[in-house]
Amino acid sequence: TGITLATQFDSASTFAFKNRFINGAMQVAQRGTSGNSGLTVPTTAPTYPCVDRWYVYSTVATVSVAQVAGTGAIKNNLQVTGAASVTSVGVGQRIEQLNCYDLAGSTCTLSVNMSNSLLTTVTWTASYATSADTWSAKTQIATGTFTVTGTLANYSAQISVPAAATTGIEILFTVGAQTSGTWVIGNAQLEKSSVATSFDYRPFGTELALAKRYCQVVRGSATTTTPIGNIGCLSTVRAFGAILLEMEMRIAPVITFSAAANFSTRNSGGSALTLTVISATSLTAYAYDIDIQVASGLVAGNATSTSISIGTSNLITISAEL
Repeated sequence: TGITLATQFDSASTFAFKNRFINGAMQVAQRGTSGNSGLTVPTTAPTYPCVDRWYVYSTVATVSVAQVAGTGAIKNNLQVTGAASVTSVGVGQRIEQLNCYDLAGSTCTLSVNMSNSLLTTVTWTASYATSADTWSAKTQIATGTFTVTGTLANYSAQISVPAAATTGIEILFTVGAQTSGTWVIGNAQLEKSSVATSFDYRPFGTELALAKRYCQVVRGSATTTTPIGNIGCLSTVRAFGAILLEMEMRIAPVITFSAAANFSTRNSGGSALTLTVISATSLTAYAYDIDIQVASGLVAGNATSTSISIGTSNLITISAEL
């Protein structure tokens, strides 16, 4: 006998890539597995302390944030640890306009795993940017609450997205005075559906590539130097050139070096020379210019390789976050 498949695949949520959050499973953590929250409610510059794409803030005092081990089939969660004097904590993600434009005028479902060892109320708020991917101002779409316990459980809510919400969507989870205890979040999903469906597990490599549109971290190794790229020597003490990025980013990024002393370049004999980064300026979403200086040893007109010195705390952060 035949099998009738009509109506079995009518919903977009039947298929992969239904989750509009990136890194909803909290598995990608390019910046590191722990960090501290920002200290103000963010507008244009949120703090991303550890797991990719999720910003965290608190008020009055900072809280510690970490990627932690899950249980069973869940590998990782995001955990906020409370601190004295804290009056509120927020964890959120801003979804780029290109990844949520089609949600305008539809019903979406927000679902997430949560627990809290101190507080019982988590507020969720959906908003859209006043202009495309620009969060200096935003318009609230809807808000609601989840009543949580100390045991991790799944919660969901439906959101009617207005037709005007074509500029990027933010989902923000907030709690009050998390002065102690832990708040755990995992398997966060926003999908175009009127009901919550199973979590969209994407391959780790795919999730990492999606996250790298917003942040790329080049980190030193514990055992060897890590090449950044080759640039041209302008003189015996100066070199300049373009470093290609791993992939195209959302916009021309901001480049941050951990410390100038943690990078080196090579002289004509191949010996390492400690360099000073004069500037690192974004060119496009594909590359940036690096301008370096050393005491001596370069050969004008030659190329030189530039590297991150040994040490996992030595890194370059390349950010185009929302």
